[in-house]
Amino acid sequence: MDNDDNNAASRLVNEHALAHQPLADVLAFKERALAAASEGITIADARLPDNPLIYVNAGFERLTGYSADEVLGRNCRFLQGSNSAGETVDEIRAAVRARRECTVEILNDRKDGTQFWNHLSITPVCNESGNVTHFIGIQSDVTARRRAEEAREEALKEIKVANLQMKTNLDAAARLQRELLPVSKPRYAGMAFAWAFEPCDELAGDTLNILSLDDEHVALFLLDVSGHGVPAALLSVTLSRWLSADSERSCLYTRPAGAGPGGRGVASPNTVVERLNREFPMTSSARQYFTMVYGVFNTRTREFRSVVAGHPPPIHVAADGGSRELTIGGPPVGMFADAQYEEQGLRLAVGDRLFLYSDGLSEVRDDKDQELGRERLAALLNDSHEMPLDETLSGIVASAKRWCGRAGIDDDLSILALEA
Repeated sequence: MDNDDNNAASRLVNEHALAHQPLADVLAFKERALAAASEGITIADARLPDNPLIYVNAGFERLTGYSADEVLGRNCRFLQGSNSAGETVDEIRAAVRARRECTVEILNDRKDGTQFWNHLSITPVCNESGNVTHFIGIQSDVTARRRAEEAREEALKEIKVANLQMKTNLDAAARLQRELLPVSKPRYAGMAFAWAFEPCDELAGDTLNILSLDDEHVALFLLDVSGHGVPAALLSVTLSRWLSADSERSCLYTRPAGAGPGGRGVASPNTVVERLNREFPMTSSARQYFTMVYGVFNTRTREFRSVVAGHPPPIHVAADGGSRELTIGGPPVGMFADAQYEEQGLRLAVGDRLFLYSDGLSEVRDDKDQELGRERLAALLNDSHEMPLDETLSGIVASAKRWCGRAGIDDDLSILALEA
C-alpha cells in the first residue's frame, strides 16, 4: 500500500470513529483542535452585514493580542493599519464580494501597535444549496521570513551598487592602461613599427611601448607582471611610468656626473633592467615579479641591443626567409636581488622583422590542452612575412584565438614588432 492509500485509509478510520461518537463529543474535539492550532483561525458569518467574526481561536489571540471578546461581532479589517498595502486590501475585498478563495500577505497591526506580516488565506464555506454561509480565515505570522527577504533584497541592492562602483573604477583603470600604450609610431625612413594588445580581463598585467629616445635610438619593451587583476595592473602602470621617455623618473637615460639640464644619454638595456631589478624587489608580502624584453634599436647602425629577463625570447624573421629566437638573458625582474642580465646585439638587414611577445600568445591551449607553442608561432610569423606588419600582428592574434576556440583566452595577448 502506498502513502496515498495509507492516508485515505486513515481518513476513513478517523471519520468512521467520529461518526460513532456523540455529537457533543465530536464538537468538543473539533473545538479543542481549533484552539490548539498555532495559526490564527477565524470564522466570519457571510450571511450577516459586513461579515462579522463569530469565532476566533487561541492562536488568533496570541497572534494579534486581541481577546475573543474584543473582536467577535467585528469585521476582521480592524487589523489593517496605515501601512497595509491598498492593492492587497482591494484584493481581499474583491475576493469576499465574489465569494471566492484568496491568499495574500499583508502588513497588519497588533493590539499593542506593533506590526506583523500576516500570511492570510480566506476560504468560503457553502451550505447544501451551494450558497456561501461563512468564511474561514487562517493567519500565520511570516514576519521573520519577510524581514529576511527584505534584508536580502537590501543586501543585493548594496552589492549591485558596489559592483557598479567597482566596474566604474575598473573601466577607469582600464582606460588609463590603454592611454599608456603607444599613441603614435616613431617615424624613421624605411622602418615600420606595429603592436597588438588584447587583455584577457578588464585590467591587464602586460604592457608595451615604442619610444623615440633621440634622433637615432628607438626603445621597445614588452613586459608581463605575474598574476592578474588589480595588483598586476597597478605594477604594470607604475612600470610604464619608469619606462617613459618623458617622465622625470624614467630609467631609460643616464646622466653623467656634472651634466646640466638635458645632459643625458641613452642607457644601455642591461643598465635599465638591472635598475628595475633593484627598484622593484619581490617581497614576502607582495610576491610580485615581472618578465620583460627591453631593447634599443640604433636606426643608423641598424643594431638592436636587448635584454631578455625571464621572458619568451624575441623572434627574428629574416627578409630572405627563416626565423630564429634570440637567446635568453636572465631571470625575471625582482626575483633575485643580485641578478645579472646579459645584453645581446643583433644587426638587422633591410626587410628583417623582429617580434617581441608575451607568453599569453604562445601558451594558448586548444580543447586538447595543447599549446600553440613558440615553434608554431615562429612559423606563422615567417609565413606572413609578405603581409604588411599591422596585418601580420592582427592575423597572429586571430590565430591564437582560433587555437583556443570557445574556451577563450586566459592570459593577455601582447605582441610588438619592428621592420628594418
